Amino acid sequence: MNEEKDQEQSFRAPMSRRRFFALSGGGIAAALLAACGSSSSSSDTTATADTSDTTSGITGGGGTDGTIKIGYVSPATGPLAAFASADAFIFEGIKTFLADGLRVGGKSYKVEILSEDSESDPTKAAAKAGKLITEDGIDLMLVGNTPDTTNPVSDQCEANGIPCISSVAPWQAWFIGRGGKPGETTFNWTYHFFWGLEDIIPQFVNMWNGLETNKSVGGLFPNDGDGNVWGDTTVGFPPALTGAGYTLTDPGRYENLNQDFTAQIAAFKAAKTEIITGVPIPPDFPTFWKQAKQQGFVPKAASIGKALLFPESIQALGKDGIGLSSEVWWSPNHPYSSSLTGTSAKELADAYTASSGAQWTQPIGFAHALFEVAIATLVAAGSTDKTAIRDAIKTMKIDTIVGTVDFNTGPVPNVAKTALCGGQWREADTPTGYDLVIVDNSLNPGVPTGGTIEPISA
Repeated sequence: MNEEKDQEQSFRAPMSRRRFFALSGGGIAAALLAACGSSSSSSDTTATADTSDTTSGITGGGGTDGTIKIGYVSPATGPLAAFASADAFIFEGIKTFLADGLRVGGKSYKVEILSEDSESDPTKAAAKAGKLITEDGIDLMLVGNTPDTTNPVSDQCEANGIPCISSVAPWQAWFIGRGGKPGETTFNWTYHFFWGLEDIIPQFVNMWNGLETNKSVGGLFPNDGDGNVWGDTTVGFPPALTGAGYTLTDPGRYENLNQDFTAQIAAFKAAKTEIITGVPIPPDFPTFWKQAKQQGFVPKAASIGKALLFPESIQALGKDGIGLSSEVWWSPNHPYSSSLTGTSAKELADAYTASSGAQWTQPIGFAHALFEVAIATLVAAGSTDKTAIRDAIKTMKIDTIVGTVDFNTGPVPNVAKTALCGGQWREADTPTGYDLVIVDNSLNPGVPTGGTIEPISA
C-alpha cells in the first residue's frame, strides 16, 4: 500500500511547474502552433534538462544518461485538423514539465517529442510513422484522432516492434478495423484507450428517450474507418438500435467530402425519421444539414459523432446549429485532474483559451492523457528497452485528466475504456457564442449536467 501511495505521489510536479502549465501564456502556444502546422518535416520540441531541480519523483537529475524520443502523429492539416488544434499547447506544457529531464530506472534522460502531420490522410499517416520509426529512432509512439490516423500508425508500430499508445477512436474502429477479432486476436505492440460503440449507442438512446419521437432513426455513415464500424450489421448501430426499440434507415456508405446529400435526405424523409445519427467528418455535416433544411427536413434530434465535437462547426451553422447533440468524452466540468501536474480539467481548458483565444475542445484532455500514460509507462518500465516499455503498458492503470485508464480490464486485450456523457449545443457566452452543455450523465454520473435535452426547433 505504501509503495502504491509513493508511486502516486511521485506523479505530482513541483508547484512552480504546475502553475506554469496551468497558466502558460499565448505567445508560447502561438509560436508552437505555427511550428506544428508544417507538413514537410517533424517538429522537434525537445525538453532539455538542467541540473537544478531534483525535487520531483520522476523529473530532475540533468538528463545525462541519454535521450528518450517520443513520436506523435496527428492530423495538423486537412479535414480532420480540428482534432489536432490543441496539440502544440499540450506539447509546450509537457515540455515544461520535463524541462529538468525524466528519471527512468534511476537514470535521468532528456525527452524529445517528435511530431508529424498526417495531413488527415491514412497513407501519409503510415508514411510519417515509418519515418519516425526508421529515421528518427523513436522509443515510443503516441497517436490519436480518428481511425484514419490511429490505425495506419498502429500498424506501422506493430510491424516494426515499437510500443504505441493511441486514443480518440472508438475501440472497435481501432481493433476490428485493423483486422482484430475479439477472443482471437491480441496485438503485440499497440495499445488503445477510448470508449466503444457499446457506450455511445446507449448514450445516444438515453438522450433520445428524453424526447417524444416515433423512434425512427436515419444513419449517416461514411465509407471510412468510423462509418464502416458504426454501420456494421453485427457490432454497429443497426442491431443495437433494433434491440432498443428503434428502427434505422441506412442509405448506405458515402464518400467523405460529399457535396450532395439529396439521396440520404430523400431516404430519411420517406422513412419519416425524426432522429439522425452518424459519424461524418467535420466538413460534411454542415453540408448535409444545410441541404436538409433547404429540402424541408428537420428532425427532432441529431446526435452526431466526430463532426459536432467542435464549436467552430456549430458557429459555421449559426442558429441552425442550436440543439444539435453529440457524445461528450471530456469537458471542463469533468471531475478529473492530471496525474502529472495536478491541473484540473477546468484549469486545462481555461489555460488553453487564455493561451490561444480559442474555445476548449474535447481532444485537449485526451492529448494530455496520452502523455500521462506515456510518462507513467516509461517510469514503470524502469528502462528504455522497447520490450520493457511494451510490457509496462500491458498492466498500466492510472488516473488521468480524462478519468481512469486501466489496461487490465478492457473489453479485449490491448484496450482500456473511458466513459461518456451526452451533450447538446446551446447559445452561450463563449468565444464562438455556443457551448456543449451536458444533458445526460447516466453513463458517467460523476460529471454534473447543465440541463436536459430539448427538441431541435423547426
